[in-house]
Amino acid sequence: MDRLKLTVISNKPIANGIMEMKLSGCTAVCKAGQFVNIMLDGLFLRRPISVCNWEEDGTLTLSYRVVGKGTQQMAEMSGGEVLDVLAPLGNGFTVEKDCKKPLLVGGGIGVAPLYELAKELSAKGLDITVICGYKRADEIFYKEEFESLPGVKLLIATEDGSAGVKGFVTNAMEGVDADWFYACGPMPMLRALVNSCEIPGEVSLEERMGCGFGICMGCTCKTETGGKRICKEGPVFNKTELSW
Repeated sequence: MDRLKLTVISNKPIANGIMEMKLSGCTAVCKAGQFVNIMLDGLFLRRPISVCNWEEDGTLTLSYRVVGKGTQQMAEMSGGEVLDVLAPLGNGFTVEKDCKKPLLVGGGIGVAPLYELAKELSAKGLDITVICGYKRADEIFYKEEFESLPGVKLLIATEDGSAGVKGFVTNAMEGVDADWFYACGPMPMLRALVNSCEIPGEVSLEERMGCGFGICMGCTCKTETGGKRICKEGPVFNKTELSW
């Protein structure tokens, strides 16, 4: 973990309620599934945001939903502003798996960290299926980015049926051939996915955090071997670890 001063390159809306911020100067290598913690003016706690993309030139991309004071403050930032950022935090997805046909499943803003993962898996020449779930069509983001990656087949589900398959990500999974899955999204989605998917896999949990690096114990979850901190031992866990 490094404490970095990162400069905002751009900050723009990419879907209804969703923003994309690009930052320069991220010398710490960020992997798929990890997150950063951002200090904001007037707020005691930093705000954890998943890594959407990281480039070797130090460009860090964060996609976030505007839901409260912290993300609202972020949404109002413009190019040239400097942020105090702790990066990278948490354990990411395991990409060195002996799988040939990985399935990536994201719900809502949980789609964001799957882009870096899809990019890393695509570089390995794998046959990848990505399923993204949204409430409605105007919340869809990163469609073109996923489709531009070699080896990636993208499926979209919307709850109201305004785009793609009507329903949830589990409805779009019918007929998909995969031997390992990665997932990120709200707990009800993850629980439904684990209950319906017989193949092995990993899930990334979303949780409110205090410190972000394992000191406060505020984001502890139940696992088969006792309590574990989502910010430290997670946010990515093997599906068999968690007490569903």
